[in-house]
Amino acid sequence: MRTESEIRMQGMQALIGSLGLIEAERFLIAVNQDKFNYTEWRRTGLPDMSIEQISAAANQFSSQLNRS
Repeated sequence: MRTESEIRMQGMQALIGSLGLIEAERFLIAVNQDKFNYTEWRRTGLPDMSIEQISAAANQFSSQLNRS
């Protein structure tokens, strides 16, 4: 089992890897300012799709970006 510090570090690396440094920082600021409820967002904020459907949509979006 990882320590809380290790989880935070990996989470930050994932955010920065996905969003870039500036956008990751903006995300964290927005989460803190808006009293963002991540648990509620996970329940209601995601589309009603299976993981396979979300993955297919993400792959299609990525392909479109690569063509641009």
